[in-house]
Amino acid sequence: MTDHDRDADGPVQESPRGPVGPSDEGEERALDFAHRLFEHARNGRSRELCGYLDLGVPVNSTDADGNTLLMLAACGGHDATVKALLTRGADPDRVNDRGQTPLTGAVYTGARAVVATLLTGDADPYLGSPNALETARFFDRADLLELLEVEHLDDGR
Repeated sequence: MTDHDRDADGPVQESPRGPVGPSDEGEERALDFAHRLFEHARNGRSRELCGYLDLGVPVNSTDADGNTLLMLAACGGHDATVKALLTRGADPDRVNDRGQTPLTGAVYTGARAVVATLLTGDADPYLGSPNALETARFFDRADLLELLEVEHLDDGR
């Protein structure tokens, strides 16, 4: 190995993508951490996820598609995780890159308990494209449509 193959922190290691130096390793660790964080939300691992949030990870962090932790938990039907995220300040109305909200995602997957929790957390059923009401109508989810309409009779829409 020549001096050209080394950097200030030691030898360069080979990876399938080519040489990996210390800065690349840091980026890979950060990406690995982000993937684990979003997997915790997607799989409803509240304890692990909230441990990171309580240490300062932003509760409204998004993945490459603009999905928040709340969106992933809501689509997965993980009511306890949704409640934990809302308690920590997650924005129930944050739309992803496709214009969808966590409430719309919960309606799409038929997660009634999550729909109720998000409505209690002030999620707007009229926000997004399609919005939660449109999604419930499209999929003929009368049970969720009733819940969405009952919760928002007073908003004048």
